[in-house]
Amino acid sequence: MGEEVKAPEVKVKRKKRDNAFKRVVKYSALRLLSLFITVVIGVYLTIMIANMGGYVDKIMKGQIRETLAITLREDPNFQQMEPTVKATYFEAQVINAEKRLGLDQPFMIRSLRFLWNSIRLDLGQAQMMTSDSGSKTVRLIILERLPSTLLLMGVSNLVLFFTTIALALILSRKYGSFWDKFFIAASPLSAMPSWFYGIFLILIFAAVLKILPFGGMIGSPPPANVGQYIVDVLIHMILPASALIVSAFPARVYNWRTFFMIYASEDYVEMAKAKGLSAQTIRNKYVLRPTLPMIITSFSLMIIAMWTGALITETVFLWPGIGRLIYKAIGMSDTAVIVGTTIIYAYMLAFTVFFLDFIYAIVDPRVKIGSSNRS
Repeated sequence: MGEEVKAPEVKVKRKKRDNAFKRVVKYSALRLLSLFITVVIGVYLTIMIANMGGYVDKIMKGQIRETLAITLREDPNFQQMEPTVKATYFEAQVINAEKRLGLDQPFMIRSLRFLWNSIRLDLGQAQMMTSDSGSKTVRLIILERLPSTLLLMGVSNLVLFFTTIALALILSRKYGSFWDKFFIAASPLSAMPSWFYGIFLILIFAAVLKILPFGGMIGSPPPANVGQYIVDVLIHMILPASALIVSAFPARVYNWRTFFMIYASEDYVEMAKAKGLSAQTIRNKYVLRPTLPMIITSFSLMIIAMWTGALITETVFLWPGIGRLIYKAIGMSDTAVIVGTTIIYAYMLAFTVFFLDFIYAIVDPRVKIGSSNRS
């Protein structure tokens, strides 16, 4: 009799498990498809904007003619040719140069081919830029600058993230105190970008006090000893890292403090206080735990944001990172480098968004994958 009762229960549980699995698979497939479509649209828009809708082709064709005119002007064999032969030879050289760069094909066809190659992470060759080793391969150009950006942005963002959360937790329990009012008043200072603070830091510590270098990542000549090399890099990193941290610090503290205060005023927190639970237990279990999805989201987006670097700040400090690379690529209209950095960031962002949905379900039991209902 007992076995007969258990059999339907087992079937019901198995059916629920199968339905949940199908729901997760369906949700994952649709989610990946939607994210992929978003990435494709974003990358194609980047291609169109970087090429100014095809206007960059006209600029490049003009540069080809100008460069060839200067080169052939110094060629004695060319100068000895008759005018008609000169014109024919010049036009033939222009056509060959345009073919090498693919400019002989319509821009729309090239843009779609560029999109297909980018989606497959076939980044190809840069049009204008080269790596420090002389290579025009976009992948090598990016990889050469990536460690510098990860070092600067990694240290700055990790220090900024953990210090602002720790301080915000303290301020959320001391509403109306001097420091609480101080950070509320100081939060508008974050409206000024990091490079703005960077200029002042350079003027004070490099130009006036002369205790820190103006910029760069390493002194000249670079130290031969590994230990001295590391110390020199860290010294060069003080000013750009400080600019990044100082710029965002007040607003981050204020944002997190307000966020924690909202959760700290919930009824279940007041109930926990009434039960006499310790402040540490209330903070960890009743304030931090419900805010984990937001903290994890912020941390994840911060990690992938390291990829893009800080365009103007790295340029101000002559820091050889991805940000400065993108800045130079935009100035030189090098579409291959711009799109190369964009597609990698787009993929990182898409996969982060996808996996965050599953992380939310793990840290918050109310979240159900593939369902809009919350239990």
